[in-house]
This record gives sequence, structure tokens and C-alpha cells, in this order.
Amino acid sequence: MTETTKRPQQVYTLAVEVGRKPGDGLPEKSTGAALMCYASGIDEAEAVRETVAILKQADLAPLDVSGYGTLEERLAAGDEVDDEERALMARALAENSVVVAQMTPFYND
Repeated sequence: MTETTKRPQQVYTLAVEVGRKPGDGLPEKSTGAALMCYASGIDEAEAVRETVAILKQADLAPLDVSGYGTLEERLAAGDEVDDEERALMARALAENSVVVAQMTPFYND
């Protein structure tokens, strides 16, 4: 067979740390933020690349990305995934996009 089988898109849970950049929209006195994202991709590397590219387009400054795997991988690891989180994952898959589910600003004390 000469046809290649297209690998299905999956959704990956990613935590992204962002720094400050002019026009980033983060709270005035914050030093950066952590973003919880759900990103679709054929593998985690693609999901990370797409997430970083989209965050840069949104004038954010991604510094570090931690991957937590697909829904199946997270469930196998014992994570509890509620219906709201599953709905956001389904949206990321349906839209073939990145969904930023939560933003937690960082502040220096």
C-alpha cells in the first residue's frame, strides 16, 4: 500500500508559563502567568508547537511548557477529569484548536 494512514488528532493537556511582554493583557503588577491549555495535535510535540505559536500571536511570551498527556493517559495515571474539563477538551478537538482554560497570574511578594 502506498497510501499513508492519517494519524488522528488527539487533545493534550498543557501547562504553559508565560513571562511579561508589552501588550500581553496580563494584570498590571503580575510578573507572568501560568496557563492551563487543551491543544489538539497528532502528537504532543505538534500540540506544543501550535500552542506556543498561538500564544505568541496573542502577544504572550511563552517560557516553558509542561505536557500532561491525553485524556486517556491522564485517566490511566489516576487523574480525575471532570465534565467541564472534558467539554473543553472536546471543543479543542472539534475546533482543531487550542483552548486556554485557566490563567493564574504570578506576583512577587
